[in-house]
Amino acid sequence: MANHKSALKRVRSDKAKYLRNRYQHKTARNAVRKLRALTDKKEAEKLLPEVVAMLDKLAKNNIIHKNKAANLKSKLASHVNGL
Repeated sequence: MANHKSALKRVRSDKAKYLRNRYQHKTARNAVRKLRALTDKKEAEKLLPEVVAMLDKLAKNNIIHKNKAANLKSKLASHVNGL
């Protein structure tokens, strides 16, 4: 375990960031699943911008890779258009 004051603070802040990132990632994954399960086009069109915003935020903060976010957004958009 680190002995420096700054290293101890880093451990605390890393834990908080880890928990926040994990929560946001899990929430976005559940939203993607929910959107894929929808069969009503109006509901899906309403939910799509919210999910896209979540994915963009995750990519911006390097929680997921930007290409993964782009691939997910593309697949979800084509799913919604196919309904």
